[in-house]
Amino acid sequence: MSDTLPWNAIDTVLLDMDGTLLDLHFDNHFWLQHLPQRYAEHHQCSLAQARAELLPLFEAHAGQLTWYCLDFWSAELGLDVALLKREVAHLIQLRPHAQAFLAALRQAGKRVALITNAHRDSLSLKLEKVELAPWFERLISAHDYGFPKEDQQFWFALQQDFAFSPARTLFIDDSLPILRSAQRYGIAHLRAISHPDSRLGAKPSEEFIAIEDYRLLCQALLSSA
Repeated sequence: MSDTLPWNAIDTVLLDMDGTLLDLHFDNHFWLQHLPQRYAEHHQCSLAQARAELLPLFEAHAGQLTWYCLDFWSAELGLDVALLKREVAHLIQLRPHAQAFLAALRQAGKRVALITNAHRDSLSLKLEKVELAPWFERLISAHDYGFPKEDQQFWFALQQDFAFSPARTLFIDDSLPILRSAQRYGIAHLRAISHPDSRLGAKPSEEFIAIEDYRLLCQALLSSA
């Protein structure tokens, strides 16, 4: 498998948000630290007990649209999850050199869309903190379609809404199940992310080539233009 992308054969670039363009540390900290702490305070229980109650719930909804839905979790937990996210919003930040990559994509004339499973409220909060919107033709939440990116129906809905040629499309995401879903749909060029959370070690990318440094993509992209 070649590590070099055939940029002259790529018209459209689809980019995930959390863990791909933004540091996943914010989300990991929120779901694994901050929310359990606030849940424990609300229900007057220990942090260990809060985690024991929350983690099976999280696992039960993993890969489903409900996992990404702030309205669902607010109702399920009796907490204003969107408001709690704002308490740690200072942790939201771009991954290194992500903006340079977005600028290189624009300079090369590629068609670029953000496709995220994030709830619209979560997307709005992140767009307040990081100037992402100007780089994209479209900002698409899976909640717009009713299916997460793990589901083939998401890709069919995306095709109807944002026509693209799968054979001439690059998709970058930090989730292996989502990359496999895109591969099943026929997207030809796929890349994982080696360090979605800056505070953690490298994440195995298995059958996919992983991006370690966006600057390398910038160099190859601009030299092909």
